[in-house]
Amino acid sequence: MTPTPHSTGPSREPLPCRVAFVHDWLNGMRGGEKVLEAMLEVLPEADIYTLLLERDKISQKIAARPITTSFVQRLPFARRMYRYYLPFFPPAIERFDLDGYDLVVSTSHCVAKGANVPRDRLHIAYIHTPARYLYGFREEYLGSSLLKRAGMALFAPGLRRWDQRTVERVDHFIANSTNVAARIREYYGREAHVIHPPVDTAFFTPGNEPPKDFFLVVSALVPYKRIELAVETFNRLRLPLVVVGRGPLRRRLEQSARSTVTFLGWLPDEEVRTLIQQCRALVFPGEEDFGIVPVEAMACGRPVIAFRRGGALETVFENETGLFFDEQTPESLTEAVERFERASFDPATCRRHAEAFSKERFHREFRDFVLAQYREYST
Repeated sequence: MTPTPHSTGPSREPLPCRVAFVHDWLNGMRGGEKVLEAMLEVLPEADIYTLLLERDKISQKIAARPITTSFVQRLPFARRMYRYYLPFFPPAIERFDLDGYDLVVSTSHCVAKGANVPRDRLHIAYIHTPARYLYGFREEYLGSSLLKRAGMALFAPGLRRWDQRTVERVDHFIANSTNVAARIREYYGREAHVIHPPVDTAFFTPGNEPPKDFFLVVSALVPYKRIELAVETFNRLRLPLVVVGRGPLRRRLEQSARSTVTFLGWLPDEEVRTLIQQCRALVFPGEEDFGIVPVEAMACGRPVIAFRRGGALETVFENETGLFFDEQTPESLTEAVERFERASFDPATCRRHAEAFSKERFHREFRDFVLAQYREYST
């Protein structure tokens, strides 16, 4: 049975009937999954293809769709050690049969953009970043793991050649920021249309009480997020820091933390929102491609202390919605915290700025871009 064409709202102009999303992996609700969820609100009948699925860790809106997984799903210990199967990702993503679709949208920070889409079908790639471990961020991504470093030295040249070959499989690129659009231009030689990720400004709202006396980090505990920088800085300052998130570095970070630094692990969204509403400021020590969490903080009326690099430059207005520090050192972050102690920020200004990144704005921009490209493809 042919599905009913999707509608764009008041114009009623139909979107493609047969749509597939190709997503790297689905084992949590991070920024990339929030983007996929918002795309499904525009294209709700789409099927999903992914390397690996943990259905209990994704939203109901994503889990309700037909989801096809790759052979990586069946490899030993894949749920826990899937990243060690990186050399198998290209052939796994290429094996998906996408012949039955009018439109394929890949959402990629690893290999999803390399899906084998038939040349007579439209392929739009939403790029969170070209793979960090292949292009300029290897040290930050791998951390101190000797096993990861040895494996990447062995496999990276072949993976990068494959990644370059698959650029021609994409008809149109979307970047999640001007920061990533510049990387796409540099590494792939292609232009990209920028559509910033959605922030649920209806959910992340200011609280009703004054902030409490703690700073906050909300992040996966992995090397490139640079959470150890925040921990070391607040150890020195002896100021309260709360860290929300899970990841392989948690034990090491906890061992290095003093009594003023508290780790809460993973928390439901409602509890994260409450902590954001209550914090003095969100601390954002890594270089992100875009970074949804700072905008969620501003939507709650809270300022941000961020590293002056990457996507934060597109979301944080200095001295209006937050402050920057220039070097990823405890000294530089300490100086920013001390400046923050002397500054004041208007919650309404933070909130107003965050509303420019709303989910409604994302729906409109994504829908309009897909419509324009599908109209051209169909003529």
